[in-house]
Amino acid sequence: MDYQDAGVNIEAGRAFVNRIESLVKDTYRPGVLGGLGGFGGYFELPEGYRKPVLVSGTDGVGTKLKLAQSLNRHDTVGIDLVAMCANDVLTSGAEPLYFLDYLATGKLDSEQLAQVVSGIAIGCREAGCALLGGETAEMPGFYPDGEYDMAGFCVGIVEKEQLLDGSQVNVGDVAIALPSSGVHSNGYSLVRKIITDGGYSWSDCPPVLQGQSLGEVFLTPTQLYIQPILELRRQAIEIHGMAHITGGGLPENLPRCLGDKQSVRINYEGWETPRVFEWLAEAGNVSPEAMFDTFNMGVGFVVVVSSRDVEATLASLNTQQQPAWVLGEVIDGEGEVLGLR
Repeated sequence: MDYQDAGVNIEAGRAFVNRIESLVKDTYRPGVLGGLGGFGGYFELPEGYRKPVLVSGTDGVGTKLKLAQSLNRHDTVGIDLVAMCANDVLTSGAEPLYFLDYLATGKLDSEQLAQVVSGIAIGCREAGCALLGGETAEMPGFYPDGEYDMAGFCVGIVEKEQLLDGSQVNVGDVAIALPSSGVHSNGYSLVRKIITDGGYSWSDCPPVLQGQSLGEVFLTPTQLYIQPILELRRQAIEIHGMAHITGGGLPENLPRCLGDKQSVRINYEGWETPRVFEWLAEAGNVSPEAMFDTFNMGVGFVVVVSSRDVEATLASLNTQQQPAWVLGEVIDGEGEVLGLR
């Protein structure tokens, strides 16, 4: 016997690495040392930092992968993977530097996983971070053929004095919302249950979605917010806090960027909830409370600034073609989000 008799094709793995090499190199930025093939990736810290702090984050895409595999479309979930990690790192004030991925599958399908890596490369280029390396594991008997799982790992850098930890937020500060591109990568266990229990198909095109199929809408990748936020910092707009609105929605994630004894009062009338959430609530008979506890409801990222910087912040984002609006105000409280329906 040999390894291939056990279901692991070493030569296919080598060919896959060669196939994705150009995708990886296209993401390189200053600081990358060496290339693919080593036991680790090397990155030289940028010059100019007095007390640099490295910020790391890791995440996955969850059961959204089930949808990608059902529809045999794998070019967007890699963008999701980068966004889920890089947006998290960004909330501390850090600029993402590099990214690593871990892909595991039952049987290596080079075409399928090359699509995944192409999405990861797109996400890295948009985030401005290098795809420094990764690991592809072929695990027959653990995953069914055609299925895969993945995880990502991102490292960013921030000057210690600019690290955001909640202590910078003051009562009276204003929360500014940046819209999501849709459901992003959270709540898909509920999404899939609504689809299955309701007898829907991913190819269905409900009128409320204006011609788009359910599959198209729910495969829309997670928005990346790195460049607009870094531009705010380059313009010396003082950011007091940031929140990436992921699983748990606004009620769970927005308080994570606040200080002690603080809450946020939301103006829910300030934005129009995307139609996909309207469809989910109706098709699944999901209560407003459960919708906000599960989904981002159209708010993908939140920036907290002083009231005196609101206009400058909105103007900068508008110049970058990044929609934004005033979401609410920081008030005295116990870490709550008030004003949601």
